[in-house]
Amino acid sequence: MSLESKTAAVSAYGSRVDFGRVSEDYERFRPGPPASMYDRIDSILPFKGARAIDVGTGTGVGAISLAERGAQVVALDPAQNQLDAAERRARANSLAIQVRLGTAERTGLADGSIDLYLALQCWHWFDRSKAAAEAMRIVGPGGIAVCASFDYLPHRSEVARETEVLILKHNPTWPMAGGHGVHVNPMNDLPQAGFVDIQQFSYEHAQTFTHEAWRGRMRTCNGVGASLGAATVAAFDADLASMLASQFPIEPMMVAHRVWVVVARRP
Repeated sequence: MSLESKTAAVSAYGSRVDFGRVSEDYERFRPGPPASMYDRIDSILPFKGARAIDVGTGTGVGAISLAERGAQVVALDPAQNQLDAAERRARANSLAIQVRLGTAERTGLADGSIDLYLALQCWHWFDRSKAAAEAMRIVGPGGIAVCASFDYLPHRSEVARETEVLILKHNPTWPMAGGHGVHVNPMNDLPQAGFVDIQQFSYEHAQTFTHEAWRGRMRTCNGVGASLGAATVAAFDADLASMLASQFPIEPMMVAHRVWVVVARRP
């Protein structure tokens, strides 16, 4: 499948996806990128005192990481229960974030009001040209837009590969199997909106999971809990538990992931 065809298939599939349905598992089990990713971005634009937005924040993984490093953070998401989870996570970490209901295409923020724009694990769900134009509008001169992802790698991890076999068993039309953790679209979308000085960096990271944590992580997958009915999700989870016990009995497991980051500057 060509990049254009896969992008179109993912966009069409996105109408079925609602991560608000898996907020509890997302909050408990979905790991965010390692600290090293934020350290690298901080070297490009220091977080301390920066006005930041975490677009498509989900349960606030990115927002919390920015706030921990001293940014003033708006956490934006279209799902209220995801924002509720983000607020809980912030309170648990004694951090202050501003949650806001909205979309990447229509944030509702003022022109030039942001220094650091972060879209973590979500750019592919947006109307990309509209989201890039909105980022260009709200990021002030000299600010940066960051599109980042943290994906497990089925080609580098046997447990991830076998898990995707089970997803396709229960959801045969799922279009996102076999990913390499490489996301080139922001490298085109951001400069088309007027951003300059495009940078890209990536590296592998071995993420540790118990069986329970991997099952919870995979229930949050867009091909499972965020799009399937409860009975099908339960059947998938039972199959996954059985597979883990028989094929991967040693815990914890190490699952290869890729950190992929595109950074662009607002002139």
